[in-house]
Amino acid sequence: MQKTLKIAGLQADLAWHDPKSNTAHFNKIIEGLDEDLDLIVLPEMFATGFSMQPENIADSGDTLQWMKKQALQTKSAIAGSLMVVDDGTYYNRFYFVTPEGTVDHYDKRHRFTLAGEHEVYARGKTPKIVTYKGWKIALQVCYDLRFPVFSRNTQDYDVLLYVANWPKTRVFAWDTLLKARAIENMSYCVGINRVGTDDNNNEYDGHSGIYDCLGATLAFAEKRETTVTATLTKEHLQETRHKLNFLADRDSFHLLD
Repeated sequence: MQKTLKIAGLQADLAWHDPKSNTAHFNKIIEGLDEDLDLIVLPEMFATGFSMQPENIADSGDTLQWMKKQALQTKSAIAGSLMVVDDGTYYNRFYFVTPEGTVDHYDKRHRFTLAGEHEVYARGKTPKIVTYKGWKIALQVCYDLRFPVFSRNTQDYDVLLYVANWPKTRVFAWDTLLKARAIENMSYCVGINRVGTDDNNNEYDGHSGIYDCLGATLAFAEKRETTVTATLTKEHLQETRHKLNFLADRDSFHLLD
């Protein structure tokens, strides 16, 4: 078990419906990272922007192969969501790729109905916790953040990881809910958002953040392309949970659907 986990979140602008341009842009950002990292996190739908038009641009494997290549070259896990087509069905799929080539994924459960996401992408049915270097990491996507029951820490995960295209108009909720999820689950909470304006005229202000298990801010960035980094420590997490054993009083339940 590794005692620390060093995370970098890439808060970037995204080219609309242009996977090649986006992966080329992220190549440059990743090449500029000058430190050893355990995990590199990209935003939601990092290859295309948050689009309801997956026809002809949904990933059928090419961008996933790019993630595998980056993980191998950087010796870091790479995480981020893509619009994918799987056996004729579209998903907003969050991939977690390790340097060894292991691929785990989570399909977004709570689709954003205000944008019609539920009409285009199939619903994910089960939560996903990845174990990496001895750390248990729960994968979530954007709108999932608004539904605390789905993220309730009944499996003693260490990190709650969100990727998003969360717009500027509701960024106060993003900031507040990330801290709330960290506090109520006694977990590190990481939220990586994009910046810029998409072709639907949605403006994104970033506000990517990394928070400890008491909701304290470890890293935060707004409005511009940048990288947020933090080193998570198992000792701090374990000591805090031992001292303030709030998880012992949590409700036990199972999702029925």
